Amino acid sequence: MTIRYLAQELYRLTKKVEEVEWRLATLGTGPSPERGPLESELFKTKKERDHLREVLESKKEKPLV
Repeated sequence: MTIRYLAQELYRLTKKVEEVEWRLATLGTGPSPERGPLESELFKTKKERDHLREVLESKKEKPLV
């Protein structure tokens, strides 16, 4: 995987997290049948995003000191 591809995927996942968080926020605090699946999707997407962020960081060149 190239750094460019990883960065694009990280951007995509970050936007997806923002979208799901917004959808959850619009549901309010009351019970909703949509809340469970959205929270599950948010958890999964955040996990993917965080993993990809770690992979991207490991691919970057370390500065020579």
